[in-house]
Amino acid sequence: MKLSNQTQLSEFLLQGFSEDPTLQPIIFGLFLSMYVICVIGNLLIILAILSDPHLHTPMYFFLANLSFSDICFTSTTVPKMLVNIQTQSQAISYEGCLTQMFFFIIFSALDDFLLGVMAYDRFVAICHPLHYTIIMNPQVCVKLILLCWTITVMYGLLNSLLVLRLSFCTHPEIPHFFCELNQVVHSACSDTFLNDLIMYFAAVLLGGGPLAGILYSYSKIASSIHAISSNQGKYKAFSTCASHLLTISLFYGTIIGVYLSASAAPSSASIAAASVMYTVVTPMLNPFIYSLRNTDMKKALKRLLFHK
Repeated sequence: MKLSNQTQLSEFLLQGFSEDPTLQPIIFGLFLSMYVICVIGNLLIILAILSDPHLHTPMYFFLANLSFSDICFTSTTVPKMLVNIQTQSQAISYEGCLTQMFFFIIFSALDDFLLGVMAYDRFVAICHPLHYTIIMNPQVCVKLILLCWTITVMYGLLNSLLVLRLSFCTHPEIPHFFCELNQVVHSACSDTFLNDLIMYFAAVLLGGGPLAGILYSYSKIASSIHAISSNQGKYKAFSTCASHLLTISLFYGTIIGVYLSASAAPSSASIAAASVMYTVVTPMLNPFIYSLRNTDMKKALKRLLFHK
């Protein structure tokens, strides 16, 4: 079969969740609601941290960056899906698909790295409290964020450039509601060995690296908390990590769930439905996780909303 050149390709077709017209309004309303809650919730977290001097600490600095990343992460996929439902179309342009894929790679990897940095922050705070302000000074915090951005942008560029070299058949279908890297690569008609190699290598290095750092940090934190003599001291130390632990569990748990779901039932609907958990639900829940159990955050949000 003669392969068409990628420059001649005008669009991809996103299969999404269901082609049943009776389900489209329900899907549209559900995702619009989740997207609005996600954006407003994370925006309130950012504004509360910026407006309250008591929250100008490394922990909340990283949290503000995580909230910004979550807004961008969700915004790369949901708005286009809502437009497609409204216009009753499955199409996304070739340029639009690659752009969406590029930003999705950046912000999904950025979430991963930020969770690792936040674990390191908690490790220093609990295991080395006397040196915390020296180790986690403002310059170090900014450098850590810049390092996260640099790695993720370079990773996004590398994968996007590798996709540009691929050839696609006419109107390739992607069994997803957005242009996910793996699905785009495997819809190509040309050889994808190099793309697969880079993806697997990155999954081990960029995915496993932060996770290994998180596990190491919390193993040390657990040892330090166990060594604390008073129950009140143990509870206070653990409470500073509880929200972050829950976010980590949601993020990695849902991603693992996506791949298990894809392996067990590799249909477009099952893959798309499972992906919703880490692309939409987790970013939507993060503001609630970090505000409901955090007294300082609740006070800052009250001052922001009610000017008290």
